[in-house]
Amino acid sequence: MKIEQNIWNERKGWLNGPLGGLGDKAQLVLIFCERELLKKQQGLAEIKKAYPKAKLMGCSTAGEIFDTRVTDDHLAISAISFGSTKIQGAQVGMAEVKNSHEAGVKLAKSIEHKGLVHLFVLSDGVVVNGSELVRGLTENLPANVAITGGVAGDGANFKETYVFFDQVPQQKVVAVLGFYGKDLKVGYGSLGGWDPFGPFRQVTKSKGNILYELDGKSALGLYKQYLGDQAKGLPATGLLYPLEVRVNDQDRAVVRTILSVSEQEDSMTFAGDVPEGAHARLMKANFDHLIDGALSAAKVSREILGSFEAELAILISCVGRKLVLAQRVEEEVEGVREVLGKRPALIGFYSYGEIAPFKPQAKCELHNQTMTITVLAEE
Repeated sequence: MKIEQNIWNERKGWLNGPLGGLGDKAQLVLIFCERELLKKQQGLAEIKKAYPKAKLMGCSTAGEIFDTRVTDDHLAISAISFGSTKIQGAQVGMAEVKNSHEAGVKLAKSIEHKGLVHLFVLSDGVVVNGSELVRGLTENLPANVAITGGVAGDGANFKETYVFFDQVPQQKVVAVLGFYGKDLKVGYGSLGGWDPFGPFRQVTKSKGNILYELDGKSALGLYKQYLGDQAKGLPATGLLYPLEVRVNDQDRAVVRTILSVSEQEDSMTFAGDVPEGAHARLMKANFDHLIDGALSAAKVSREILGSFEAELAILISCVGRKLVLAQRVEEEVEGVREVLGKRPALIGFYSYGEIAPFKPQAKCELHNQTMTITVLAEE
Protein backbone atom coordinates (compact mmCIF):
# COMPACT_ATOMS: atom_id res chain seq x y z
CA MET A 1 0.00 0.00 0.00
CA LYS A 2 1.32 3.42 -0.97
CA ILE A 3 -0.19 6.60 0.43
CA GLU A 4 0.17 10.26 -0.48
CA GLN A 5 -1.33 12.89 1.82
CA ASN A 6 -1.94 16.59 1.42
CA ILE A 7 -3.96 19.40 2.94
CA TRP A 8 -5.35 22.57 1.33
CA ASN A 9 -6.76 25.90 2.42
CA GLU A 10 -7.93 28.95 0.51
CA ARG A 11 -5.08 31.14 1.64
CA LYS A 12 -2.04 28.92 0.98
CA GLY A 13 -3.30 26.18 -1.37
CA TRP A 14 -1.72 22.73 -1.07
CA LEU A 15 0.52 22.85 1.99
CA ASN A 16 2.53 19.71 1.15
CA GLY A 17 3.41 20.74 -2.39
CA PRO A 18 1.89 19.70 -5.73
CA LEU A 19 -0.47 16.72 -6.01
CA GLY A 20 -0.02 13.67 -8.19
CA GLY A 21 2.94 11.69 -6.88
CA LEU A 22 0.91 8.49 -7.20
CA GLY A 23 -0.73 9.64 -10.42
CA ASP A 24 -2.88 7.02 -12.13
CA LYS A 25 -1.70 4.34 -9.68
CA ALA A 26 -4.00 5.73 -6.99
CA GLN A 27 -7.25 3.78 -6.70
CA LEU A 28 -8.88 5.78 -3.91
CA VAL A 29 -8.76 9.31 -2.53
CA LEU A 30 -10.38 9.94 0.86
CA ILE A 31 -11.44 13.58 1.25
CA PHE A 32 -12.56 15.27 4.47
CA CYS A 33 -13.41 18.93 4.14
CA GLU A 34 -15.04 21.93 5.81
CA ARG A 35 -18.62 22.22 4.62
CA GLU A 36 -18.47 25.49 2.67
CA LEU A 37 -15.33 24.43 0.81
CA LEU A 38 -16.91 21.11 -0.12
CA LYS A 39 -20.16 22.79 -1.11
CA LYS A 40 -18.15 24.91 -3.58
CA GLN A 41 -16.27 21.74 -4.70
CA GLN A 42 -12.98 23.45 -3.95
CA GLY A 43 -10.00 21.41 -5.10
CA LEU A 44 -12.00 18.43 -6.37
CA ALA A 45 -11.25 18.99 -10.06
CA GLU A 46 -7.57 19.32 -9.24
CA ILE A 47 -7.66 16.10 -7.21
CA LYS A 48 -9.37 14.23 -10.03
CA LYS A 49 -6.82 15.49 -12.54
CA ALA A 50 -3.91 14.46 -10.30
CA TYR A 51 -5.35 10.96 -9.69
CA PRO A 52 -7.35 10.23 -12.87
CA LYS A 53 -8.14 6.57 -12.12
CA ALA A 54 -9.02 7.00 -8.46
CA LYS A 55 -12.45 6.89 -6.88
CA LEU A 56 -13.13 9.93 -4.71
CA MET A 57 -15.00 9.49 -1.42
CA GLY A 58 -15.55 11.97 1.35
CA CYS A 59 -17.76 14.21 3.43
CA SER A 60 -18.11 17.53 5.18
CA THR A 61 -16.80 17.77 8.71
CA ALA A 62 -16.91 19.42 12.11
CA GLY A 63 -13.11 19.56 11.90
CA GLU A 64 -10.46 17.78 9.84
CA ILE A 65 -7.77 15.41 11.14
CA PHE A 66 -4.53 15.39 9.17
CA ASP A 67 -1.64 13.53 10.76
CA THR A 68 -1.70 14.95 14.30
CA ARG A 69 -3.23 18.29 13.29
CA VAL A 70 -6.85 19.29 13.78
CA THR A 71 -8.17 22.05 11.50
CA ASP A 72 -11.51 23.77 10.89
CA ASP A 73 -11.32 25.25 7.40
CA HIS A 74 -9.22 22.86 5.35
CA LEU A 75 -9.52 20.04 2.83
CA ALA A 76 -7.51 16.97 3.85
CA ILE A 77 -6.82 14.04 1.52
CA SER A 78 -5.20 10.62 1.46
CA ALA A 79 -4.56 9.15 -2.00
CA ILE A 80 -4.07 5.39 -1.80
CA SER A 81 -2.55 2.82 -4.13
CA PHE A 82 -3.30 -0.71 -2.95
CA GLY A 83 -1.25 -3.81 -3.69
CA SER A 84 -3.82 -6.52 -4.42
CA THR A 85 -6.87 -5.02 -2.67
CA LYS A 86 -9.85 -4.08 -4.84
CA ILE A 87 -12.56 -1.56 -4.00
CA GLN A 88 -16.18 -0.99 -4.99
CA GLY A 89 -18.49 1.78 -3.77
CA ALA A 90 -21.97 3.19 -4.09
CA GLN A 91 -24.13 6.01 -2.80
CA VAL A 92 -27.85 6.61 -2.34
CA GLY A 93 -29.84 9.80 -1.86
CA MET A 94 -32.43 9.77 0.90
CA ALA A 95 -35.02 11.01 -1.62
CA GLU A 96 -34.64 7.63 -3.38
CA VAL A 97 -35.69 5.58 -0.33
CA LYS A 98 -38.44 5.57 2.29
CA ASN A 99 -36.23 5.74 5.35
CA SER A 100 -32.75 5.19 6.78
CA HIS A 101 -33.19 1.42 7.13
CA GLU A 102 -34.08 1.11 3.45
CA ALA A 103 -31.01 3.18 2.57
CA GLY A 104 -28.85 0.63 4.37
CA VAL A 105 -30.59 -2.27 2.64
CA LYS A 106 -30.19 -0.72 -0.79
CA LEU A 107 -26.52 0.07 -0.29
CA ALA A 108 -25.72 -3.38 1.10
CA LYS A 109 -27.35 -5.00 -1.94
CA SER A 110 -25.68 -2.63 -4.42
CA ILE A 111 -22.14 -3.96 -3.91
CA GLU A 112 -20.60 -7.37 -4.57
CA HIS A 113 -20.49 -9.66 -1.51
CA LYS A 114 -18.01 -12.24 -2.81
CA GLY A 115 -14.56 -11.49 -1.41
CA LEU A 116 -15.81 -8.54 0.67
CA VAL A 117 -13.69 -8.15 3.80
CA HIS A 118 -14.74 -4.73 5.12
CA LEU A 119 -17.27 -1.95 4.54
CA PHE A 120 -16.63 1.73 5.21
CA VAL A 121 -19.65 4.07 5.35
CA LEU A 122 -20.15 7.83 5.37
CA SER A 123 -23.62 9.19 6.14
CA ASP A 124 -25.51 12.45 6.02
CA GLY A 125 -25.58 14.00 9.48
CA VAL A 126 -28.93 15.78 9.53
CA VAL A 127 -31.77 13.57 8.26
CA VAL A 128 -30.42 10.02 8.65
CA ASN A 129 -31.19 7.83 11.66
CA GLY A 130 -27.80 6.18 12.08
CA SER A 131 -29.15 3.21 14.07
CA GLU A 132 -31.61 2.32 11.33
CA LEU A 133 -28.97 2.77 8.63
CA VAL A 134 -26.59 0.41 10.40
CA ARG A 135 -29.37 -2.12 10.91
CA GLY A 136 -30.20 -2.11 7.21
CA LEU A 137 -26.55 -2.64 6.31
CA THR A 138 -25.79 -5.42 8.80
CA GLU A 139 -28.93 -7.40 8.00
CA ASN A 140 -27.94 -7.59 4.34
CA LEU A 141 -24.19 -8.22 4.47
CA PRO A 142 -22.24 -11.39 5.22
CA ALA A 143 -21.96 -11.93 8.98
CA ASN A 144 -18.15 -11.84 8.88
CA VAL A 145 -17.98 -8.35 7.30
CA ALA A 146 -17.37 -5.59 9.82
CA ILE A 147 -18.62 -2.05 9.16
CA THR A 148 -16.93 1.16 10.27
CA GLY A 149 -17.35 4.79 9.34
CA GLY A 150 -19.00 7.97 10.47
CA VAL A 151 -21.63 10.65 10.12
CA ALA A 152 -20.77 13.84 8.24
CA GLY A 153 -20.52 17.12 10.11
CA ASP A 154 -21.18 20.82 9.66
CA GLY A 155 -19.15 22.43 12.42
CA ALA A 156 -21.56 22.87 15.33
CA ASN A 157 -24.31 24.18 13.00
CA PHE A 158 -26.37 21.00 12.34
CA LYS A 159 -27.81 22.49 9.14
CA GLU A 160 -26.13 21.02 6.03
CA THR A 161 -23.85 18.04 5.56
CA TYR A 162 -22.40 16.68 2.32
CA VAL A 163 -21.35 13.15 1.34
CA PHE A 164 -20.16 11.65 -1.94
CA PHE A 165 -18.72 8.60 -3.63
CA ASP A 166 -17.23 9.48 -7.04
CA GLN A 167 -19.97 12.03 -7.67
CA VAL A 168 -20.65 15.68 -6.88
CA PRO A 169 -20.96 16.24 -3.10
CA GLN A 170 -24.62 16.40 -2.12
CA GLN A 171 -26.84 16.76 0.92
CA LYS A 172 -28.93 13.85 2.28
CA VAL A 173 -26.64 11.15 0.87
CA VAL A 174 -25.13 7.96 2.29
CA ALA A 175 -22.09 6.33 0.65
CA VAL A 176 -20.33 3.01 1.18
CA LEU A 177 -16.96 1.61 0.14
CA GLY A 178 -16.26 -2.11 0.03
CA PHE A 179 -12.75 -3.55 0.36
CA TYR A 180 -11.98 -6.90 -1.30
CA GLY A 181 -9.08 -9.33 -1.06
CA LYS A 182 -7.45 -11.76 1.35
CA ASP A 183 -4.31 -9.64 1.70
CA LEU A 184 -6.09 -6.73 3.39
CA LYS A 185 -6.02 -6.67 7.20
CA VAL A 186 -8.45 -4.40 9.04
CA GLY A 187 -8.56 -3.37 12.69
CA TYR A 188 -10.96 -1.10 14.52
CA GLY A 189 -11.73 0.32 17.93
CA SER A 190 -14.36 2.69 19.35
CA LEU A 191 -14.32 4.11 22.87
CA GLY A 192 -15.56 7.23 24.64
CA GLY A 193 -14.51 8.40 28.07
CA TRP A 194 -17.54 10.37 29.29
CA ASP A 195 -18.66 10.15 32.94
CA PRO A 196 -22.34 9.48 33.75
CA PHE A 197 -24.11 11.58 36.35
CA GLY A 198 -27.58 11.71 37.81
CA PRO A 199 -30.04 8.80 38.06
CA PHE A 200 -31.16 6.46 35.30
CA ARG A 201 -34.57 7.48 33.99
CA GLN A 202 -36.92 5.37 31.89
CA VAL A 203 -37.70 6.40 28.34
CA THR A 204 -41.50 6.64 28.56
CA LYS A 205 -42.20 8.26 25.20
CA SER A 206 -40.10 8.14 22.06
CA LYS A 207 -40.30 7.31 18.38
CA GLY A 208 -37.12 5.99 16.78
CA ASN A 209 -34.50 8.63 17.42
CA ILE A 210 -36.97 11.26 18.68
CA LEU A 211 -37.22 11.51 22.47
CA TYR A 212 -40.21 13.09 24.19
CA GLU A 213 -40.34 11.91 27.80
CA LEU A 214 -38.17 10.49 30.56
CA ASP A 215 -40.04 9.15 33.61
CA GLY A 216 -43.22 10.66 32.20
CA LYS A 217 -41.75 14.16 32.10
CA SER A 218 -40.42 16.32 29.27
CA ALA A 219 -36.91 15.20 28.27
CA LEU A 220 -36.25 18.63 26.77
CA GLY A 221 -37.32 20.22 30.03
CA LEU A 222 -34.89 17.97 31.92
CA TYR A 223 -32.03 18.97 29.64
CA LYS A 224 -32.87 22.64 30.09
CA GLN A 225 -32.88 22.16 33.85
CA TYR A 226 -29.39 20.64 33.78
CA LEU A 227 -27.98 23.09 31.25
CA GLY A 228 -29.30 26.26 32.91
CA ASP A 229 -28.17 29.30 30.92
CA GLN A 230 -26.47 27.00 28.38
CA ALA A 231 -29.91 25.79 27.27
CA LYS A 232 -30.15 28.89 25.05
CA GLY A 233 -27.47 27.35 22.84
CA LEU A 234 -29.26 24.04 22.15
CA PRO A 235 -28.69 21.80 20.25
CA ALA A 236 -24.97 22.68 20.16
CA THR A 237 -24.61 22.98 23.95
CA GLY A 238 -26.27 19.58 24.30
CA LEU A 239 -23.11 18.09 22.83
CA LEU A 240 -21.49 18.74 26.20
CA TYR A 241 -24.08 16.50 27.88
CA PRO A 242 -24.72 13.36 25.82
CA LEU A 243 -27.19 10.68 26.85
CA GLU A 244 -26.20 7.19 27.96
CA VAL A 245 -28.87 4.71 26.83
CA ARG A 246 -29.18 1.16 28.16
CA VAL A 247 -31.85 -1.05 26.59
CA ASN A 248 -31.70 -3.61 29.40
CA ASP A 249 -29.42 -4.56 32.27
CA GLN A 250 -27.43 -6.98 30.12
CA ASP A 251 -26.75 -4.78 27.11
CA ARG A 252 -23.75 -2.50 26.90
CA ALA A 253 -24.84 1.12 27.02
CA VAL A 254 -24.56 3.30 23.94
CA VAL A 255 -24.13 7.06 23.91
CA ARG A 256 -26.46 9.33 21.99
CA THR A 257 -25.92 12.97 21.04
CA ILE A 258 -28.50 15.61 20.15
CA LEU A 259 -29.00 16.63 16.51
CA SER A 260 -31.92 19.02 16.98
CA VAL A 261 -34.66 20.17 19.33
CA SER A 262 -38.28 21.12 18.66
CA GLU A 263 -39.89 23.58 21.05
CA GLN A 264 -43.22 23.12 19.28
CA GLU A 265 -43.25 19.34 19.74
CA ASP A 266 -41.29 19.45 23.02
CA SER A 267 -38.89 16.86 21.61
CA MET A 268 -35.22 16.11 21.03
CA THR A 269 -33.87 14.31 17.99
CA PHE A 270 -30.77 12.18 18.52
CA ALA A 271 -28.33 10.67 16.00
CA GLY A 272 -29.58 7.14 16.81
CA ASP A 273 -32.47 5.33 18.42
CA VAL A 274 -33.63 6.00 21.98
CA PRO A 275 -36.15 3.13 22.41
CA GLU A 276 -39.16 3.27 24.71
CA GLY A 277 -38.55 1.20 27.82
CA ALA A 278 -34.81 1.85 27.77
CA HIS A 279 -33.11 3.59 30.65
CA ALA A 280 -31.06 6.73 30.14
CA ARG A 281 -28.95 9.18 32.11
CA LEU A 282 -26.90 12.23 31.28
CA MET A 283 -23.15 12.25 30.88
CA LYS A 284 -20.50 14.92 31.26
CA ALA A 285 -16.93 15.39 30.16
CA ASN A 286 -13.77 14.31 31.90
CA PHE A 287 -10.75 15.62 29.98
CA ASP A 288 -8.35 12.85 30.94
CA HIS A 289 -10.93 10.11 30.39
CA LEU A 290 -11.72 11.43 26.88
CA ILE A 291 -8.06 11.25 25.88
CA ASP A 292 -7.71 7.84 27.52
CA GLY A 293 -10.68 6.67 25.44
CA ALA A 294 -8.89 7.65 22.23
CA LEU A 295 -5.76 5.80 23.34
CA SER A 296 -7.77 2.69 24.20
CA ALA A 297 -9.51 2.73 20.80
CA ALA A 298 -6.10 2.87 19.12
CA LYS A 299 -4.82 -0.04 21.21
CA VAL A 300 -7.84 -2.19 20.36
CA SER A 301 -7.49 -1.46 16.63
CA ARG A 302 -3.79 -2.29 16.73
CA GLU A 303 -4.37 -5.56 18.61
CA ILE A 304 -6.82 -6.77 15.96
CA LEU A 305 -4.10 -6.42 13.31
CA GLY A 306 -1.88 -8.79 15.30
CA SER A 307 1.61 -8.96 13.81
CA PHE A 308 0.75 -6.56 10.97
CA GLU A 309 1.66 -2.90 11.26
CA ALA A 310 -0.99 -0.34 10.32
CA GLU A 311 -0.33 1.61 7.12
CA LEU A 312 -3.42 3.83 7.14
CA ALA A 313 -5.54 4.93 10.11
CA ILE A 314 -8.91 6.64 9.60
CA LEU A 315 -9.85 8.57 12.74
CA ILE A 316 -13.46 9.65 13.32
CA SER A 317 -14.10 11.52 16.55
CA CYS A 318 -17.25 13.26 17.71
CA VAL A 319 -17.74 17.03 17.53
CA GLY A 320 -18.78 16.96 21.20
CA ARG A 321 -15.31 15.76 22.15
CA LYS A 322 -13.78 18.55 20.09
CA LEU A 323 -15.89 21.20 21.81
CA VAL A 324 -15.02 19.90 25.25
CA LEU A 325 -11.30 19.37 24.63
CA ALA A 326 -10.98 22.77 22.93
CA GLN A 327 -7.30 23.75 22.86
CA ARG A 328 -6.37 20.24 24.02
CA VAL A 329 -8.14 18.53 21.10
CA GLU A 330 -4.91 17.54 19.33
CA GLU A 331 -3.88 15.57 22.41
CA GLU A 332 -6.24 12.73 21.51
CA VAL A 333 -4.82 12.56 17.98
CA GLU A 334 -1.26 12.74 19.24
CA GLY A 335 -2.09 9.92 21.65
CA VAL A 336 -3.30 7.76 18.76
CA ARG A 337 -0.02 8.45 16.94
CA GLU A 338 1.94 7.32 20.00
CA VAL A 339 0.00 4.05 20.17
CA LEU A 340 0.08 3.24 16.44
CA GLY A 341 3.66 4.38 15.85
CA LYS A 342 5.24 6.53 13.17
CA ARG A 343 4.38 4.43 10.12
CA PRO A 344 0.64 4.81 9.48
CA ALA A 345 -0.76 7.82 7.67
CA LEU A 346 -3.47 9.46 9.79
CA ILE A 347 -6.56 11.02 8.21
CA GLY A 348 -10.05 11.68 9.52
CA PHE A 349 -12.65 14.11 10.75
CA TYR A 350 -14.86 15.25 13.61
CA SER A 351 -18.34 13.89 13.13
CA TYR A 352 -21.97 13.79 14.24
CA GLY A 353 -21.70 10.05 14.93
CA GLU A 354 -19.36 7.10 14.66
CA ILE A 355 -20.04 3.63 13.26
CA ALA A 356 -18.18 0.51 14.40
CA PRO A 357 -18.46 -2.70 16.40
CA PHE A 358 -17.60 -2.13 20.05
CA LYS A 359 -15.21 -5.09 19.92
CA PRO A 360 -14.23 -7.87 17.47
CA GLN A 361 -17.12 -10.15 16.50
CA ALA A 362 -19.63 -7.77 18.10
CA LYS A 363 -22.44 -6.32 16.03
CA CYS A 364 -21.89 -2.95 14.42
CA GLU A 365 -23.52 0.01 16.15
CA LEU A 366 -23.90 3.74 15.85
CA HIS A 367 -21.96 5.51 18.58
CA ASN A 368 -21.77 9.12 19.66
CA GLN A 369 -19.04 10.96 21.49
CA THR A 370 -16.41 8.29 20.79
CA MET A 371 -13.10 8.15 19.00
CA THR A 372 -13.52 5.45 16.35
CA ILE A 373 -10.44 4.21 14.51
CA THR A 374 -10.15 2.01 11.41
CA VAL A 375 -6.66 0.77 10.57
CA LEU A 376 -5.65 -0.88 7.29
CA ALA A 377 -2.62 -2.94 6.32
CA GLU A 378 -1.75 -5.24 3.41
CA GLU A 379 0.36 -8.39 3.47
